[in-house]
Amino acid sequence: MSLTPAFLDELRARTLLSGLIAKTVKLQRAGREFRACCPFHNEKTPSFYVNDDKGFYHCFGCSAHGDAIRWMTEQQGLPFIDAVKELAQAAGLDMPEQDRRAAQKAERAKGLHETMADAAAWFTERLGGIEGAEARALLKRRGISEETARAFGMGFAPDSRGKLRQALASYGDAMLVEAGLLIDVEGKEPYDRFRGRLMIPIRDARGRVIAFGGRIIGDGEPKYLNSPETPLFDKGRTLYNLDRAQAAARKTGRIIAVEGYMDVIALAQAGFDEAVAPLGTAMTEHQMERLWRMTEVPLLCFDGDSAGQKAALRAAHRALPLLQPGRSLAFVPLSDGLDPDDLVRTKGADAFEALLAKPQPLSDLLWQSEVAAEPLGTPEQRAGLKQRLTALAETVADPSVKSEYKAEFRERIDKHFDRGPRDFQPRQRQAGGARAGRGTRNARGIWQPPEAPPSTKARTLGSEGLDPALARAVLCGLIRHPVEIARHMEVLGSLRTASGALGKLFEAVIDVALEDRQLDQGKVLTILARSGFDQVASDLLRADTLPFTFCRSNPVDAERARDDLNEAIAVMVEQPAVDAALAEATASLSRDGSEEAFSRQVALSRRRQELLERLANLRLADEDDFDD
Repeated sequence: MSLTPAFLDELRARTLLSGLIAKTVKLQRAGREFRACCPFHNEKTPSFYVNDDKGFYHCFGCSAHGDAIRWMTEQQGLPFIDAVKELAQAAGLDMPEQDRRAAQKAERAKGLHETMADAAAWFTERLGGIEGAEARALLKRRGISEETARAFGMGFAPDSRGKLRQALASYGDAMLVEAGLLIDVEGKEPYDRFRGRLMIPIRDARGRVIAFGGRIIGDGEPKYLNSPETPLFDKGRTLYNLDRAQAAARKTGRIIAVEGYMDVIALAQAGFDEAVAPLGTAMTEHQMERLWRMTEVPLLCFDGDSAGQKAALRAAHRALPLLQPGRSLAFVPLSDGLDPDDLVRTKGADAFEALLAKPQPLSDLLWQSEVAAEPLGTPEQRAGLKQRLTALAETVADPSVKSEYKAEFRERIDKHFDRGPRDFQPRQRQAGGARAGRGTRNARGIWQPPEAPPSTKARTLGSEGLDPALARAVLCGLIRHPVEIARHMEVLGSLRTASGALGKLFEAVIDVALEDRQLDQGKVLTILARSGFDQVASDLLRADTLPFTFCRSNPVDAERARDDLNEAIAVMVEQPAVDAALAEATASLSRDGSEEAFSRQVALSRRRQELLERLANLRLADEDDFDD
């Protein structure tokens, strides 16, 4: 069927988003919007907002974002077409009619689904009969219970060239060949593909059998045999156990990708129902996208042998171009050549849970791999490490994530070779000019780590006390560098409560990012103009006199401009909180004059001075600051 943009727009317009979400989430009205604790991650303070006027929901904590259709696919776990059908029925809309070819294709698929379902039932019967004794013994040796075998629909294919063909003869050889159940060789009778194997059904997201994996009972090759690709089965787009795991992932907030069927089955038996596996291939981009639909940071737990480590690294490299703010991978390393199946059988579920609690970030895996790749004893070898890491960072498509990876790798090199960033960076500010997150050296020349970012509480305090000049400069910078808006969404969200025009403008900037994540300056200005902020935005952009790199229309060093903008946002958000705390400490000192109050007042005064120095560091002395 043809789902036109006009039809989907009409469907969204007829669907009251808050009413749809309120069926499963308790919403509270908050002005023009509704808010709630986010259903996509665990939280105590509501950061999930629903806006009926604009037809989207957004969480400022985990960045979950979407419309009514996305809600049905992500939160309810429905395939796209099923989500559209359900919403259309509720809205009183008729689905577009299928064209003749699409109808024939759907009818053909229906026949294949029925064929596969009957084949799965036949294999299951064979496992429970006399023929399946060896297969049942294999399951017992692997610690797989009868209950687990039933839950996964496991079966047995007898060592015969024609028993399945005979059992499903009513479908005809052509259908069985198309379903991948028979092998058709020219000049010979078609014969059963799976013979003498433990059979494991592969299901789609709706739980329908679309293929099989067969494990050999005794010795022989291949150890595992998968169905070929068919109209129902695309190996690179399918994840084993997705139908069961997607529901479990919504409850646990995580998804675990392992290497094989038996790992998934063993983990499920141990209580980890949120496990999936690719099907005999390296993790593909399509499979990663499917994982990211369930959680922002999927956990990859591959075997602890060298092949598993290589598979993890291939997945890491393949993921880099797809990374987005907040979206990554994490890895659960296994030692001593173990696989997840071995681990839960020998050490128990608690041992595996402990590993899941301390996953290795993607950046750590990449760093360790490159450091171990070659010796680092000479300047040339160290330069080679820098070059390899820079090349990896360059593969990241998202500009803000790419910038963060470059900065991360630079800092790791500095720390690894025991030198501060001044020894590595091509240019840095002079005295007092440490850039955000880069650290500095103290008076004795000892390297000091970068200070921790302000706490959540500090970021949300005192939005009424924003420095207007700095706020205008930051707004100008966000318009000039719109990719930074999404990165600071949570922080900027706390500024919507600021009074007057500044608060309204910050709110408009957030709405810009919510409306379109692929932003450039032209799109930002167009969207702001629709909200009545065209003149204000134009005035800000004419303010090239603002003394910051990120306010300039064409900064020579774009990366520096973005770094400076990040630093300015950090100072802008923290400064009102420090000012408020300092005022309170000063008043307390006046009241009781205690040593504790004095120490706090001194510490806060020092902190305020540090913020002012950081801000002064960002100001351009003259145009020479643009030249290297």
